Amino acid sequence: MYSKDLLEECVLCPHKCKVNRLNGKLGRCKATEKVKIALANLHYFEEPCISGENGSGTVFFSGCNMSCKFCQNYKISQNMNGKYIEINELANEFIKLQNMKANNINLVTGVMYIPQIIEAIKIAKQNGLKIPIIYNSSGYENVETIKLLNGYIDVYLPDLKYYDEDLAMRLSGIKKYFYCATEAIREMYNQVGSPIFDENGIIQKGLIIRHLVLPNHLENSKRVLNWIKENIHKNVYVSVMAQYFPTNKALEIEDINRKLTKEEYKKIEDYVFELDLNGYIQDLEDNEEKYVPNFDINNF
Repeated sequence: MYSKDLLEECVLCPHKCKVNRLNGKLGRCKATEKVKIALANLHYFEEPCISGENGSGTVFFSGCNMSCKFCQNYKISQNMNGKYIEINELANEFIKLQNMKANNINLVTGVMYIPQIIEAIKIAKQNGLKIPIIYNSSGYENVETIKLLNGYIDVYLPDLKYYDEDLAMRLSGIKKYFYCATEAIREMYNQVGSPIFDENGIIQKGLIIRHLVLPNHLENSKRVLNWIKENIHKNVYVSVMAQYFPTNKALEIEDINRKLTKEEYKKIEDYVFELDLNGYIQDLEDNEEKYVPNFDINNF
C-alpha cells in the first residue's frame, strides 16, 4: 500500500494547499484521498504517435489543480463528474485497456492522485502490464512530485499553456504558471529524453509538449514556442493544437469567446516552421467539439 503521508498535508502541486485529504478536506483540486475517474476507454483523438490505429488507453481523472475558464473537460475537471475507484480497480483498468489492444496507458490530469497512481502501476505491472505509460498533464506541476514518477512514466505529455503570467492568472487563476511548467518540463525531459518510436511509429518513450492556441493571444503562443526552441528544440516534439472552442465561462469573456480564425492559426503554423520545431500541427476544423469525450456516461 502506498504511503499516505503525502496526502496528510498535501503539497503535490504548486498550490501547496497543505490540507489533510485523509480527513476529507478539499484543496484547489477538489480531490479527497479516494481516486475518482470519469472515463477509461480507448481514445482516438490524440497525436498519431499516441493513438495510432488501436487507440490510446485513456484514463480521465476527476478534478484538476487549474481552473481554466475555457476548459473543454470542465464537467470532470471542475464539476467532478465521475466515480470513485479503489487502487486495485484502477490497476485492473490498466490491464483491461492493454487487453483491448491499446497502444499505451494515458493518464489524464492525475497530479492529485500520483501516490495512488504509482501504486496502481506497480500492481498492474505485477499482473502483466507492458505497454508504455503516458502522463498527460496541464503542466502546472511541482518538480519534486514529478521526481516521484521517475521510472514509472515512459512518455510525458505536458501542456505549456501560457508564457504570459497575467494571462494565466486571468484565465486559469494560476500564479507562476510558466515558471512551474517549464521547471517541470525540464525534469520530465531529464527522465525520459528524446522521443523513441516503435516500428509502427507509436511512441515508446520521450517528451511531447502540447500548446493550445487561444484566439487573440498569438504573442503568447509565439513566446511559448520560442522558449521550446531556445531551451529544448529538436530533442522533443511539439503538438500545436487548433481545437479551441469557447465553452463554460469562456463564452462570457470577450477576447476568447470565439474560435480561432484561419488567419490566426496560419500565423502560428508559419512560426512553427520558422522555428524548425519537430512535431504535429493540428488541422483547423469546423467541429472541434468532437474531440471532447462524452463524460455523461461511464465507459468503464
